[in-house]
Amino acid sequence: MSIKSINQTFDLIEENDAFEPNELQQIEINLLLDGLYQLYGYDFRGYVRSSLTRRILYRMKAERLPTITALLEKVLHDQGYLERLLNDLSIRMTEMYRDPSFFAAFREQVVPLLRDLPEIRIWHAGCATGEEVYSMAILMLEEGLAAKTRIYATDMNEKALLAAQKGAFPLKKMQQYTKNYLKAGGKKSFSEYYTTDHQYAYFRPNLNKNLTFAQHNLVTDGSFNEFHVILCRNVMIYFDNTLQQQVHTLIHNSLADGGFIGLGSKESILYMPKNIKYQEFNPQERIYRK
Repeated sequence: MSIKSINQTFDLIEENDAFEPNELQQIEINLLLDGLYQLYGYDFRGYVRSSLTRRILYRMKAERLPTITALLEKVLHDQGYLERLLNDLSIRMTEMYRDPSFFAAFREQVVPLLRDLPEIRIWHAGCATGEEVYSMAILMLEEGLAAKTRIYATDMNEKALLAAQKGAFPLKKMQQYTKNYLKAGGKKSFSEYYTTDHQYAYFRPNLNKNLTFAQHNLVTDGSFNEFHVILCRNVMIYFDNTLQQQVHTLIHNSLADGGFIGLGSKESILYMPKNIKYQEFNPQERIYRK
């Protein structure tokens, strides 16, 4: 089942009273989340509970299990069940040049301030299957900065990272991605950057030259470098206020003075710890500067 189909299913679950968790199910969900953390180190306890609950209940029904406790037992003893549940809990809706106006603003306003740096380090935190990573790689190539740019792309989901590293995306999506690219200020024919077969578009290997993909969990892992740009877009909408503050602290500590943070269109800096201050560089596009 595709990511789009799964998310449509979650929408149906949300509207279906039969999937509303009762008090016992809430206890079972807490036990499941504790088990995931204690045994595997995946910490979803600070995620927005309504979305998390829908995804857990979906997996329970999909596996034809009578209770969440039965799902917990399977997850604790069967790697296959664990991987399927993790895919449900970490799904991200993404596309190339998502919110094209963001990338246009980045190109026009941020890039000129990066040009004089001897090296440019960019972190895509929660990169999912990598569409925005390749978007940025193309943008920096077109701006003549690819040679001195290192892009780090991380996600907690190993399966998503493997897909991102391949740089292969469904051919049927290229028409929309091309529209986004042009709206984002693309300077060439988008098709120059990939080859195709009957099913997929394969981005050219030179785009991977300065990309580093690695597993990293924003909830449990620490800072691993100092960056000039950190993009964490449409990730923290899944976190509760406390977890958002924790992740904002991690990002702030990972950002060089004068560096930029880019958030998603539905995200804000409202829930940051009070000691973190950013300049509202382009608040409309959710671009802020340390």
